[in-house]
Formats: sequence, C-alpha cells, structure tokens
Amino acid sequence: MAACGSNEAVRLPFDETKTTQAAARLLRLRDGRMSYMKLIKLLYLIDREALLRWGRPLTGDRYVSMDKGPVLSGTLDLINEGDTKRIWSEYISAPEGYEVSLLRDVPADELSVAEEELIEEIFRLHGHKTRWELVDLMHSLPEWENPNGSAIPIEYRDILIRSGKTELEARAIQEELESLAAVQALLGPQ
Repeated sequence: MAACGSNEAVRLPFDETKTTQAAARLLRLRDGRMSYMKLIKLLYLIDREALLRWGRPLTGDRYVSMDKGPVLSGTLDLINEGDTKRIWSEYISAPEGYEVSLLRDVPADELSVAEEELIEEIFRLHGHKTRWELVDLMHSLPEWENPNGSAIPIEYRDILIRSGKTELEARAIQEELESLAAVQALLGPQ
C-alpha cells in the first residue's frame, strides 16, 4: 500500500525533552523499568492518539514501519546510540538485557495536563501487555506496512486517512501542522 498524500511530508521538529519526559512517565508507571521495545511501542501509541485526537503528535518524531510494527525513529536512535550528551541519557539508561530504566526523576514541565492524562490512559489500556502482544497490536494498525526487513516511512496523513479521517479533515490537520512546523523552524530550538 503506498503512502497517502502529497509528495511533501510535514515534519515537526523532534522534541527530545518532551519525548524523554513522556518515556520517564511511562517508566515510573512501570516501577522504573521496562523492555525498550514495549516502551517505544507505548510511545508510538501515545503519539498516534495525540495526532488523531488533537491534530498534533506529542513528540514530533518520525514514524517508520519496521518488522515488529511502527516505531518512533528518533527515539529508537536515542535508545540504541546511548549518546551521553543527549537529554535522554541523563534520565534513561542504555539498554541492559533489552530493558531500560529510569536513572533519576525527570521534570514533567514540557507535558500538558492533557498529555499526562493521555500517557496514563495509554498505559492503563496497554501497559499490562507483553512486548509481543504489543507487536501484534502494532501489526493491526492500518498504517503499518510490512517492510520485509527494511523500514517504510509513515506520514501523519497515512495515520489520519487510514484511521477514518476525511480528506478534508486530514488536509486541515496537515495545514495546521505545516504552519506549526514553520513557526517552530523560525523560533529554533527552545
């Protein structure tokens, strides 16, 4: 299935601080430790739901279909690279035995109350599932395409249209995201 939409993809800047705060919140809900596959799947579900509900994702990360389902590409890089100069590494450990843990408390000042509630809601719905149950769930998402060992980009539009938004709704959300991306590009990193 080809990607829905125009040739130009909307790209919001990746918000590492907000992503770290969301991941830390999930880890706290799970007693400070979890499989990094499970963490990245829960973060994807949060971002996806934010996009569908509010017309904007939480992290600004890029989405890709991989063999085990959709993932947040930049977040996966943070986990795999272990760059100690990154905000992520100050608060979340490098993988050990396929798990990451919370190193210390992280402020939640970048997350809105609604975003914190969404994180808790997704954890309530899916936090009890094993990583393999989450993989099965991710394979059932309409935007996932089997990449057969590769990675296929998922655009916001793919999620919106394949999840039931009308063409008009998807176009309006895309236009708002383009405006937001332009403003954020002008403001630069905060």
